[in-house]
Amino acid sequence: MVAIVLVHPEIPPNTGNVIRLAANTGAELHLVEPLGFRLDDRELKRAGLDYHEHARLVVHRDWGACRAAIDAPRERRWHAMTTRGTRSLYECKLQPDDVLVFGSETSGLPAPILDLFAPEARLRIPMLPAMRSINLSNAVAIAVYEAWRQTGFTGAV
Repeated sequence: MVAIVLVHPEIPPNTGNVIRLAANTGAELHLVEPLGFRLDDRELKRAGLDYHEHARLVVHRDWGACRAAIDAPRERRWHAMTTRGTRSLYECKLQPDDVLVFGSETSGLPAPILDLFAPEARLRIPMLPAMRSINLSNAVAIAVYEAWRQTGFTGAV
């Protein structure tokens, strides 16, 4: 299943929702510090309910450590999910071991990280022109379920 990377997430309930999503889909979840909360935050735990024990969650000290850890066993395809994406998520043929990278709720992916992605690896979720962005946990859910759908919902009941 895909890997989800949240770079500098700030809002505990969003990350809690993503933990629950990762547990329910089998996706890996990687958090890149600094985080805007502590992992024992009450709101984080409440949003994730009792799914924390079922999620594969790894916290990385920085972007470089995250990238190295995920690519260590084998190099994977990486996609930056951004409102400044040049391709629609739905134009991309996703693979089961792809990595989907999301930025923080208030500022998205930092420019130095986004600049590492080729234009064709910068994906956007379609939305109306006057809208600024989609909630982080909703965007992650849209992207992860699209990847899972494209790969035949492997492992689902």
